[in-house]
Amino acid sequence: MILVHHLADSRSQRILWLLEELGLPYEVRRYERDPATRYAPAELKAVHPLGKSPVITDGEVTVHESGAVIDYLIRRHGGGRLQPDPAGPDYDRYVQWLHYAEGSAMPPLLLFMYVMRLGKAGQPLHARIEGEIANHLGYVDGALAGRRFLVGEDLTGADIQMSFIAEVAGAFGKLSAYHNLEAWLRGLQARPAYKAALEKGGTYSFAR
Repeated sequence: MILVHHLADSRSQRILWLLEELGLPYEVRRYERDPATRYAPAELKAVHPLGKSPVITDGEVTVHESGAVIDYLIRRHGGGRLQPDPAGPDYDRYVQWLHYAEGSAMPPLLLFMYVMRLGKAGQPLHARIEGEIANHLGYVDGALAGRRFLVGEDLTGADIQMSFIAEVAGAFGKLSAYHNLEAWLRGLQARPAYKAALEKGGTYSFAR
């Protein structure tokens, strides 16, 4: 049985969504953030030394990192669903989106969150960070022009992985200028599997 170590209000919500799309049986072990620090509880370190979420256990296998978890679940349990044919022309673009989400798109949004907490001390960095956010959101918005999904004609793990980028951008009030990106996210959030995952995962403030 797949066990998802799920931290409230975190990236692990998209793992629950993936499992709902695949229709796989799974269990959820929920962890709450510290109300003062917003950090994950120490109990997660018993699962993986980093103490981060998402992390899953599948029998004797433990997998962490969102992209790796998505790739693992689709390869091991997807039966060919939610990814392009590995021998086809779309597969490399699919893999790039899996890595791009956390490797390039997410860091400027994290910097924005941390630097905003510095108040005036962080002001010299604002323009550079805002420019990077606009660069990445504009790139994804352009890639979605005339498309329902990032790769091919159907939902893939790339859409699930990238959804958190759009959700965080929306939470920071930075999505309204990117109409393709906003419409894509609303379409994803309307899916029955997405809604079912919200019921399983509990509090998720990014689903606005």
